[in-house]
Amino acid sequence: MLKAEIITSGTELLLGEITDSNTPYLASRLAGLGIDLYYTSTVGDNYQRFYGVLEQAWNRSDLIITTGGLGPTQGDITRDVIAGLLGEELTVDPDLKREIIELFSRRGMEMPENNIRQATIIPSAVALRNSSGTAPGWWVEKEGRIIVTLPGPPAELQSMWNYQVLPRLKEKSGAIIVSRTIKTWGLSEAKVDEMVSPFLSTANPTLAMYAGPEGIRLRITAKADTEEAAGALITEREKDIRGILDNYIWGADDETLEGIIGRLLRSRGMTLAVAESFTGGLLAGALTGVPESRDFFRGGIIVPAGAAEASAESAAGLANKARREFAADVGIAIDGNIKDADDNTRDAVYIAVDTASNQGTIKANYPARLPYITRRIISHALIYLRDFIRS
Repeated sequence: MLKAEIITSGTELLLGEITDSNTPYLASRLAGLGIDLYYTSTVGDNYQRFYGVLEQAWNRSDLIITTGGLGPTQGDITRDVIAGLLGEELTVDPDLKREIIELFSRRGMEMPENNIRQATIIPSAVALRNSSGTAPGWWVEKEGRIIVTLPGPPAELQSMWNYQVLPRLKEKSGAIIVSRTIKTWGLSEAKVDEMVSPFLSTANPTLAMYAGPEGIRLRITAKADTEEAAGALITEREKDIRGILDNYIWGADDETLEGIIGRLLRSRGMTLAVAESFTGGLLAGALTGVPESRDFFRGGIIVPAGAAEASAESAAGLANKARREFAADVGIAIDGNIKDADDNTRDAVYIAVDTASNQGTIKANYPARLPYITRRIISHALIYLRDFIRS
């Protein structure tokens, strides 16, 4: 079984100038291959520090994946550090050089001389072609270990992973890992932990949980020699979880609340209109992102937050106005306002649903920073809408 490690490089990551999205992406892909990820680290553009991190990884891991540092500048030192650690010399590969020159030519640009650095390679490395950029990656095998170098830009990294790295790793991995995520709403993290505690310590399948704006998620992960065997383990454990949490489960895996609402409305031939003050159009944006939303979404109204004191009555009035103005079967409204933009303290937020024959309103208040709270309120609104339509 391969033990993997990911090293992201770039001083800009340490300064917080950009967010590392590559490590989560690679971690999820490694899990799907049955490769255990033991360590991740970030290092700046300093040769000695990078060398130390890479040397430590070389001494403890079977598979090392680096991201970034493959550009043409003096700060792009990934190739140099690997060559130094392995005691091999960098030389210009004529084929890589020609490909880079041709790429610039197709773009109608003159190639800076520094880009030749991207055509260098060591004897132990096989070049990984970059279909989205100028920086080739490396696949290095030496002394029973593998080093994979990937470019930093996510689009380039993901393309190289899918077409260059994934096929090679499939041949190396010795097991298959399958995961399934169960999504819940209405229970605290502590309560879910208490209810599923008998399964949290099992080795295979494992059960992990984490909180997010759409509720508490439970991830079941099984490892086996085949995908079918791992899937059977997942199915059995999922039955256990659903038997405990069934009333609180709203979806699984890639399902979204807005997608579920869209299917529910379309199955009943119903249309929807939205009015928002607190969330500024984000609820409408989520719903219109659903495929074929044109079948159920009729329009939306945005009211400036704080234009009037939020209340159950004002939310109900907005929901009714949206439904009538857009001639929809259902209107939903979110109404609230921020008291203090500095600390994000706020009045309660009200969610209302209106139909020709019925109306309902709930009050919600969550202590959290604004970017998180808006998604939380949208999730709450969609859950309430789902339950209202079903009742």
